[in-house]
Amino acid sequence: MIRRPPPMITGWYHFFYFKKMICLGVFLFVFLLSCTTTSTQISEVTEPADEVGVSESVTNVGEFTPLTEHIPGSSESIDMVPVPGGSFMMEPINGNGPHQVEVDSFWIGKYEVTWNQYNLFANESIEDIRRELYQVFYGIDIDADAVSSPTLTDEVLDLLREAEIPADVISTPSPAYGDLTLGMGTAGYPAINMTHYAAVMFTKWLTVKTGNFYRLPTEAEWEFACRAGSNDEYQPPSDPDKYAWHRGNSNRRYGKAGSREPNALGIYDMLGNVTEWTIDQYHEDYFDRLGDEPIVNPMFLPTDLYPRATRGGSWVDDAGDASCLNRRGSSPSWKMNDPQLPKSLWWHTNAPFVGFRVVLPKDQPDSVEEMEKYWIEAIQDYY
Repeated sequence: MIRRPPPMITGWYHFFYFKKMICLGVFLFVFLLSCTTTSTQISEVTEPADEVGVSESVTNVGEFTPLTEHIPGSSESIDMVPVPGGSFMMEPINGNGPHQVEVDSFWIGKYEVTWNQYNLFANESIEDIRRELYQVFYGIDIDADAVSSPTLTDEVLDLLREAEIPADVISTPSPAYGDLTLGMGTAGYPAINMTHYAAVMFTKWLTVKTGNFYRLPTEAEWEFACRAGSNDEYQPPSDPDKYAWHRGNSNRRYGKAGSREPNALGIYDMLGNVTEWTIDQYHEDYFDRLGDEPIVNPMFLPTDLYPRATRGGSWVDDAGDASCLNRRGSSPSWKMNDPQLPKSLWWHTNAPFVGFRVVLPKDQPDSVEEMEKYWIEAIQDYY
């Protein structure tokens, strides 16, 4: 469960950056007046976690066991597999020598995110999650009143209920350009063709819906989970058909999530079906950037639109690409058929082989500021 401090003026300024200046001025004036109350009053703003849909299985992260995160307001859930942290030798696929890397404990999706789950996000109205957003990110119950929430005046609460939520805080996808499944089906199949930005925004939406902080895995976390935490020299599977959908056995279409056998941790489809977004910028010299010394929780947060890092093989790749070491970078060609300029923030038109799964860190952030370290800025695509 995320434990949040009281909201801070800097956080509110960021949140309402795109408001009209007159509304921002009124808000800051009233909010500063309301901040003169005591710290004990401020602590009363936060509601019990169960009122914002936090899964009971996640509330005590000391219980590091498999869990199921139910998505409030739906019949969908996401199964999460615990991956105990540790050190391993992260290997480049070109054989230039391994690098010692350490990662903290985390849960990772047992399956790739499916269309059933992704479409809940894609079809969501931001207005419908306004209350959860304020509660999870800022510890404010906008359905309260100035009596039950004495640190905020009725005027401030009214302003929050009516304020436009800026797209950089959270937004949902624009309509897709055509059938991005290529007619391969949606029920139980992995969601595909979404951009890296869209995958990150899905994790923010899931955070708001559940009250628990989700994000994309780093490259290091992804490889560690794929290798089932093993520190042995990596050996690709002798029978890739057993674990992965690839070009040789896929009949030119993706398979349902979990329809091949899992790895030793019980995680499905990491070697094939769809290649998976990580949180990182793709760097050809990734392993050189790790340096010679052991590195803890490496992450290269993107600053450029292309390329961004994906891991694992896919249904369009050769069986030899069904490997925990396989990595590639995104490309402008993945939007080749997008006629818009700028091109879509949300969808690729030519990447039916890319999807993602989510990570839930065992050590949850203590504040929105810590969560923001894993968020990315939208970059317009004029390629």
